[in-house]
Amino acid sequence: MEFEQIYRTYFKSVYLYVMRLCSNEHIAEEITSETFFKAINSIDGFRGDCDMRVWLYQIAQNTYYSYLKKNKRVSSIDEPDLQNIAAADDPIDTQIGKQEDARQIRKILHDISEPYKEVFMWRVFGELSFKEIGDLYGKSDNWACVTYHRARKMIQRRLEENEHEK
Repeated sequence: MEFEQIYRTYFKSVYLYVMRLCSNEHIAEEITSETFFKAINSIDGFRGDCDMRVWLYQIAQNTYYSYLKKNKRVSSIDEPDLQNIAAADDPIDTQIGKQEDARQIRKILHDISEPYKEVFMWRVFGELSFKEIGDLYGKSDNWACVTYHRARKMIQRRLEENEHEK
C-alpha cells in the first residue's frame, strides 16, 4: 500500500485517537501531523507484525508522550464513558460533580501501574479490540481482556475509596 493511501485510510482514526489523549484540537493536529511524518520516514521498518492502525497509534502515543515531556504538561486523560461529560443543560451542581469525577479518574489513571494503564488506554482511546491489544504485547486476547477489566476494577475501587474518604 502506498503512503498516500495509508494517510487517507488512517488519518481520521489517528486524529481521533490523539484527540482522546489530549482533548485539544490544536495539539491533536500537531501530533497527528508529526505521527504521519515519522511514519513516512520509518515505513520501511514496518514489519507487518501488527495492524497498520496499531502501528500508527503506537507512533502517535509515543509522539504525544514526547510532546508532554518536552512541554512539561500533565496528560489529560479523559474517557467519555467514565467521565460522563456534563451536558450544557445540566444544572451547575451536576456539571461541577461530573468535572470532579473526571479529575479523580485522571488522577487514578495516572497512578495505575503498567500494563493496566496502557491496556486500558489502548482499549478506551485507541478503540482496539482485545485481540489487537494482545498482539501488541505478544499475548492472547484473553490476557488483554482480563488486564483491561482488572484496570477498570482498580479505577472503580479507587473511586469508591475516594468517595468513602469524603
